[in-house]
Amino acid sequence: MAPLKDNLSVVLYGIQDMRLENRPVPVPKDNQVLLQMEVVGICGSDVHYYVSGRCGPFVVEKPMVIGHEASGIVVECGKDVKNLKPGDRVAIEPGIPCRLCHYCKTGYYNLCQDLFFCATPPDDGNLSRYYCHDADFCWKLPENMSLEEGALLEPLSVGVHACKRANIKIGDVCLITGAGPIGLVTLLSAKAMGASKIVITDILDIKLEMAKQCGADYTIKMERNMSEEDVVKKAVELLGQEPNISFDCTGLETCVRICASATGLNGKVVLVGLGKMEMTLPLSSALIKEVDIKGVFRYCNDYPTAIEMVSSGRVNVKPLITHHYTLEESLKAFHTAKTQEGNPIKVLIHANPNWKPS
Repeated sequence: MAPLKDNLSVVLYGIQDMRLENRPVPVPKDNQVLLQMEVVGICGSDVHYYVSGRCGPFVVEKPMVIGHEASGIVVECGKDVKNLKPGDRVAIEPGIPCRLCHYCKTGYYNLCQDLFFCATPPDDGNLSRYYCHDADFCWKLPENMSLEEGALLEPLSVGVHACKRANIKIGDVCLITGAGPIGLVTLLSAKAMGASKIVITDILDIKLEMAKQCGADYTIKMERNMSEEDVVKKAVELLGQEPNISFDCTGLETCVRICASATGLNGKVVLVGLGKMEMTLPLSSALIKEVDIKGVFRYCNDYPTAIEMVSSGRVNVKPLITHHYTLEESLKAFHTAKTQEGNPIKVLIHANPNWKPS
């Protein structure tokens, strides 16, 4: 293989200090593949790092390549790789656990305390021309799936994991707060898994319209003059009952409070959005209703489910894609994601210099 020289990468140096620089092309280890990166989506966490230098407890302290919602094509395989070959199109599961600790061995590798995760400080991400990743965390895409859909498997897996945590089943009635990308993939996953009625909230009409396209039965626009009690009352009125499962996909205290208040007897509240470290919540209300409150941290063994959902046609993620940029336009792409100019849902960056808009 001819030497590869162009590894243009997008590096975050600090708050609103993002630079394009050419880095060395990495060499795959024995258990890794070298990938020609194709599509990288901008996540809300990427924007948090860009705008404030942190996301929850994770803080940018040194230059970091951004990006973790990604797909690519295998260029070279390490000598121990058996599951992939050059030319394979893959989705990248960005978290690589140690595989040895108690959590890894008991099937909860997302909770591994020695986890490498793309673009979570101090680990570099994959918004670059070329990138190396462990082969067993690269998922080969079916022929009927595009590389763009492959990049969206990362956020979709969050929704899949949230719904598995909720144990969604046919007939469930759900409330989702927040119709951003994670709220929408949670909606798509819940519908695919059998939820019968879903109401979703947001402050923007454009996002609620997208939610309707994704299968929401009802929407609530949260106006400034609406109290938490107003939102709860409206949700129950629309659903015809209290939801038995509520998902907060915002991380905002108000929305978590709404979920805790609205959820019915013996129901579940699933916290998907990452908000501030401490909140004031109506726990006594949840306690006397025996409501379970569950946390969600990324995903675990969920990529195969997400791939099957998309390849089978049960879930369509294509409507979520609203904006496309080249790698050289990454700063412009982050400006769009930060300012929400043009009402973006999912902004995609195309790392392959040969990409042309369709």
